[in-house]
Amino acid sequence: MKRLLVVVAALAFAPAALAAKTITVHGTGIITTVPTKAVFTFGVSSVGATARAALASNSALMNKVIAALESNGVKEADIQTAQLSLQANTSPNGSKILNYTASNSVSAEMPVASAGATIDAAVRAGANQLSGPSLSSADTTTLSRRALKAAVADARARAQAVAAAAGVRLGGVLSVSEQTNSVVPYAAGPLVGAKAASTPVQGGTVQTEADVTVVFAIA
Repeated sequence: MKRLLVVVAALAFAPAALAAKTITVHGTGIITTVPTKAVFTFGVSSVGATARAALASNSALMNKVIAALESNGVKEADIQTAQLSLQANTSPNGSKILNYTASNSVSAEMPVASAGATIDAAVRAGANQLSGPSLSSADTTTLSRRALKAAVADARARAQAVAAAAGVRLGGVLSVSEQTNSVVPYAAGPLVGAKAASTPVQGGTVQTEADVTVVFAIA
């Protein structure tokens, strides 16, 4: 009877023993680059006595803004309508319509180097709303893969340090899972491509980050 109890106890503790023969670590890879592309949103807001008048005025102005963007090298395929709205403006008690406001906005992707001059041209054409930029580098796929490679290398270095501290030998990789992959602004850098007379646009740098969790066997 005592012998049977010993065997059962050994089986009960087997899974825990197997789980203890692994090292799980997290690794981070960061690739820092200078952004080459910027996305801005340009908007036009117009007021008219009637809904039709407000929309007609707004459409005319937005067509001029789009033409200005294209004249400054922004491709038609890189201009996209972001939002279009038309609303009535009423008296404080809401009993009377005073006029109408029409708004239209487009997002436009352009080289960082020419962003300042392009912004100025759009504002001259009638844009009275501006937001952005969203900055990125040209080859995001390559940067993402480089960040992942760096993250796995970081995980291996961490696992080797853990194994050395524990007095064991690191084995092979049992599993790898990706946690995140993102591009974030890092820090302002030198003025990029904006002439003194243009709106200044600073490209700075952006970071492409990847995080992984790696499970290693203990040899």
